[in-house]
Amino acid sequence: MTTLTVLKETWPIAGSFTISRGSKTAAEVVVAQVERGGVIGRGECVPYARYGESVDGVAAALLALRDDLARPGFDRAALRAQVPAGAARNALDCALWDLEAKESGVPAWKTAGVPEPAPVVTAQTVSLGTPDEMRASAAKLADRPLLKLKVGAEQVVERVRAVREAAPAASMIVDANEAWTPAMLAETCAAMADLKVDLIEQPLPAGADEALEGFDSPVTLCADESAHTAEGLEALAARYQLVNIKLDKTGGLTEALEMARKAQALGLGIMVGCMVGTSLAMAPAVVLSRMARFVDLDGPLILAQDRDGGITFDKGVLHPPMGRLWG
Repeated sequence: MTTLTVLKETWPIAGSFTISRGSKTAAEVVVAQVERGGVIGRGECVPYARYGESVDGVAAALLALRDDLARPGFDRAALRAQVPAGAARNALDCALWDLEAKESGVPAWKTAGVPEPAPVVTAQTVSLGTPDEMRASAAKLADRPLLKLKVGAEQVVERVRAVREAAPAASMIVDANEAWTPAMLAETCAAMADLKVDLIEQPLPAGADEALEGFDSPVTLCADESAHTAEGLEALAARYQLVNIKLDKTGGLTEALEMARKAQALGLGIMVGCMVGTSLAMAPAVVLSRMARFVDLDGPLILAQDRDGGITFDKGVLHPPMGRLWG
């Protein structure tokens, strides 16, 4: 018999976390715990209002799968076929990966057929604020190798310049979170190139990014809100050079692996990203890290406190999680 327990958890953020769509002071997560024969597998998801999700809705969707989970033969493939991509499927898919790894003793990365995770540079986030606020935040992270700046549509150049002045040696990702318009694209991207920005993430709104077709950007462009699953990657290949794979969008590691392999076949680079959650949410994404050009898994560093046994971060370097945490 396989049983499912669903937990709703709140993890306070250190201060606040602000992007172009607003601010939050806590990460609201849902954890799926799957138990079979005394072995427990866990998966964490972050319901995201941008995609019409809520904590209660995701928890209810998971609980509705209890009978299916108890049915012989209900596995990750069945889950993927039955449940749409999103946070609920992510939590259960990752819990099933963890359960399989703990039952078999075979690490998840080996089952996935990817290289063993190794220490890797992860972006660290500078939250949206005034140029002076962002300069002060960046100064505290000036020795980190890769920074990710949250910007909106206003004072983009001023904000990025302030961070560049505070962290002159850092590589830099600028994340617009859909806030820019086609009219500001050429001038703003040129300014980002002058400021030695390495990557611009989702400059235009999802569903309105056809303006990127034929646009010769001086800075590499990465799809985030426009990229969810393996389906639709062909269209994105004409607009972006990278795609940001987040397990809460793909609906788990199973689909994320498929998306990563299809992206590679299309010549798209990979960024592995996250919502703001604990190390339990980051751990399955680490499986993809050796396939990625950019890794952005700093969610636990945004929290006031991570869960016990969490991932170790050392000045911008993520060390792969211990198997007892996940996988």
